[in-house]
Amino acid sequence: MPFHLGTTELIIILVIIILLFGVGRIGKIAGELGKGVREFRSGITGKEEERAKQDEEAKAKKEEKADQE
Repeated sequence: MPFHLGTTELIIILVIIILLFGVGRIGKIAGELGKGVREFRSGITGKEEERAKQDEEAKAKKEEKADQE
């Protein structure tokens, strides 16, 4: 590893992050980070239009499932 962190140090850092943000918030942060990275990649490759279509289709499917329930 570039910073020469061992397993113990990584566990301590993880515990501190959990204490600061909480378990529920970490999930949201990770999701938002993933979405940002995905948008960045699609922006670089010029696939923004395809991604928008996929998002619209996914949203429509979620709405259909919600209506069925």
